[in-house]
Amino acid sequence: MGQDVDRRTFSRRDRQQYRAKVQRCLDVLALMLRDHPFARDEPMTGIEVELNLVDHELEPSLAGADVLHAIGGTEFQSELGRWNLELNLPPRPLPGDQWRHLEHQLLDELAVARSKAVDCGSQLAVIGILPTLRRSHLVAEALSPDQRYEMLNEQMLNARGEPIRLDIAGDDPSGRHEVAPEHLTADFDSIAPEAACTSMQLHLQVHPDSFAGYWNAAQSIAGVQLAVGANSPFLLGSRLWAETRIPLFEQSCDVRTPELRNQGVRPRVWFGERWITSILDLFAENGRYFPALMPVTEQTDPMAELEAGNVPGLDELRLHNGTIWRWNRPVYDVADGVPHVRVENRVLPAGPTVIDMVANALFFYGLIRTLVEADRPLWSSMSFEAAEENFTTAARHGMEGPLYWPGSGWIRPDELVLRKLLPQAADGLARWGVAAEVVDRFLSVIEQRCVTRRTGAAWQLDTVAALERNGSDRTAALHGMLARYLENSVANEPVHTWPVPA
Repeated sequence: MGQDVDRRTFSRRDRQQYRAKVQRCLDVLALMLRDHPFARDEPMTGIEVELNLVDHELEPSLAGADVLHAIGGTEFQSELGRWNLELNLPPRPLPGDQWRHLEHQLLDELAVARSKAVDCGSQLAVIGILPTLRRSHLVAEALSPDQRYEMLNEQMLNARGEPIRLDIAGDDPSGRHEVAPEHLTADFDSIAPEAACTSMQLHLQVHPDSFAGYWNAAQSIAGVQLAVGANSPFLLGSRLWAETRIPLFEQSCDVRTPELRNQGVRPRVWFGERWITSILDLFAENGRYFPALMPVTEQTDPMAELEAGNVPGLDELRLHNGTIWRWNRPVYDVADGVPHVRVENRVLPAGPTVIDMVANALFFYGLIRTLVEADRPLWSSMSFEAAEENFTTAARHGMEGPLYWPGSGWIRPDELVLRKLLPQAADGLARWGVAAEVVDRFLSVIEQRCVTRRTGAAWQLDTVAALERNGSDRTAALHGMLARYLENSVANEPVHTWPVPA
């Protein structure tokens, strides 16, 4: 949710007017999809990476505003927590060696941020969940002072009517440690736990006619993405899921009381419930199922704008969409006076390295291209429920949890990727026009990650286990692991090559 807001209180009539305006925006979008030209140029991609700041003791550093001021550029923005930053790289096409250049740009931008962070007494950590977070860090005072975050915190707590409850039961995601499962329960009086989730978001601009296929494809591979990209096994000192960021984000943004959950009210962090035939399906669900969190209504009439020959911004529809956190989110936007739509893939954690993140991105872009253009769409032979179960299984178990795949039945994720999906991803990238040497460089990272069965989560688990065997308690082991993680991350060697202490 990046739109600015300038209101703190809302009346009952505000909410009524906002609902009507969202519906009017939806009606206008339906007309535009039928009659208005959308961007048909070369599809553009984008990447956003959320980051953490730590101090010399590897504890969260609340110096985000100071680091942003020191950087001074527009690529970095504030995020929910005062120990967070967000990096947004300009959109770029896929063909040729564009994403090799993106790797260099991402390395350069992070090097600048690291340097400025050091000047402010901090270090940069690119990781799914900062493992040294403690409950005392997740308080309202640690939220960024931006008004939109203050309002989001206030409105979400008001909607829930009681503290935010985390209740995450773990197991051994790696399957290699003979230790008892751990269980985290905690209550919070702010949405600060949401700031513990640091993600990488991938954007793909597509024409509205093909949006449904790309969204369905993204949903169908979400479990595979998590299995090979997990990087968040620890939260508040507990060893939980391979990608604990998934239940953490779902629970920290849940404005439902237990009674509403029992009634089947849909959560605002949502996988969805069916395959779609149009982007309108998703925006219509937003208006049908979710009450407004921030009902800010603009004076402009989108229908009048459209009738006057202008491209409407659909402000209320976009603001509402920004408060519903689908793992694959639809995006409507306008650039240079031309409307376009995008799939925003929100599945992956940040880190461990730039080369790992670019590899994750290109695996996603290549695979969905092949799936969309297949003679028989994957989702015609896979139930939506199976795709969601794959997503949860992969988040919980990483590479250890078997996934369901049409034609293969239940299969381990690394085997599925090596046998079937890597060749499909390579074919898809070739169809996008990506240079062969770029495909080889980054898909080989995914290949070796599967061969070694070492994701960021597996490395973190193995390292902490080794340090604990050598006499460290959990707190010391997490700090020791994070120190090694930061050193390896800067070196930009893929995580499957990282050493584990003896």
